[in-house]
Amino acid sequence: MVLGYLTLVSVVVLLVWDVFPGLFAGNAHNLLGALPLALIAVAYLVYQTVRRPGRAEAFKAVLLAIAFLFWAANQFWPESPRATLYNDLAIALFVLDVFFTLVGWPDSSRDESFAESHAESAQEKH
Repeated sequence: MVLGYLTLVSVVVLLVWDVFPGLFAGNAHNLLGALPLALIAVAYLVYQTVRRPGRAEAFKAVLLAIAFLFWAANQFWPESPRATLYNDLAIALFVLDVFFTLVGWPDSSRDESFAESHAESAQEKH
């Protein structure tokens, strides 16, 4: 939870930069944009470790964390020749994560705490 709250604080600081950019150093936005993405990746991995998911769920969690880290890299090094690659890898991994959710893989990853809806669950209730 501490990492989660720290991540939220970093988002607030990022939004403060949007309103008052003059309060920060000239290149601060790169760090401020990357930090919440990297922090949430780590927080999510810690969360998954506490939950002790199966191998497939752990694999999916690592993919999602890597996606956030590639996005963070794109934010932190926007002028890098590899920035577009980092961005495209993040997009591919986010799409893959959502695709896995849509097809219900892994079967044990149904976690309604993340507001994922599942047709079978809704049908079972009726």
